[in-house]
Amino acid sequence: MQLRAIRDIYRKELESLYPREEIDSFFYLVIEHHLKLERFVLVLQPDLHLTKEEETPLFHSLARLKAHEPVQYILGESFFYGMRFIVNPSVLIPRPETEELVSWILKDLEGTGTSINILDIGTGSGCIGISLAKNYKNCRVVGMDISEEALETARINAKRQEVKIEFIKADIRFWGTPADRWDFIVSNPPYVRISEKGEIRANVKDFEPGVALFVDDEDPLFYYRHILSYAKEHLKNRGTIYLEVNQYLAEETKELLEIEKFSEIELKKDFLGNTRMIRALWSTI
Repeated sequence: MQLRAIRDIYRKELESLYPREEIDSFFYLVIEHHLKLERFVLVLQPDLHLTKEEETPLFHSLARLKAHEPVQYILGESFFYGMRFIVNPSVLIPRPETEELVSWILKDLEGTGTSINILDIGTGSGCIGISLAKNYKNCRVVGMDISEEALETARINAKRQEVKIEFIKADIRFWGTPADRWDFIVSNPPYVRISEKGEIRANVKDFEPGVALFVDDEDPLFYYRHILSYAKEHLKNRGTIYLEVNQYLAEETKELLEIEKFSEIELKKDFLGNTRMIRALWSTI
């Protein structure tokens, strides 16, 4: 069968689920992964034919896409900050707005010149901590998560990217010793309220780990309160905390930081204009 005919089948079978641009993106990711073909292959070879053996994984992937499964889980990888990360249902799929959080931290690291201790709380796939370690050599990064399956994925990703990171299984509510002191703490904790599930696509809410996504409506800042409690005890003087936030609760998150006596608090919008991250300073003097 011609490759362009398979592309047209993808469009027809998925048109009720996704926009055309996204369907084409899925198709090109699939052919790159399975056949090592570049996105522009149909421009150069519009009549390219595939063998039955070559077709099979493309149609298997299509069937899984029709069942709403994320393409990243189907292929077992996702791109983040110019790197390929292993992903599976034990970890969230890295997202572009989180890349912006990483960029914000790296910009603040420019010119520091000193060794920086960074804690990544709820590391998941390790995408935040690994990206920081890869792009700022003069830092020590520790990734913490409650899930051993997530930590194993993060360890694989760190090895693939050739960075040394210590990964620890722990619960932020109960973890930490007086000896721990961090220059930066970063976290992308669960923040989607149960009441917001209706706004979430099936390929997210039905496949990505709910424990890393959702919080009760009664206490949507539950994880932030515990993270800030830890940070107050374990950030160095004038240490900085960076958090990804629910755009609908950004002001409430800022108020929580103010209540907890953090200073120089700054909210930041993502590339879509949504307020999705916050930075604050902790002073012990």
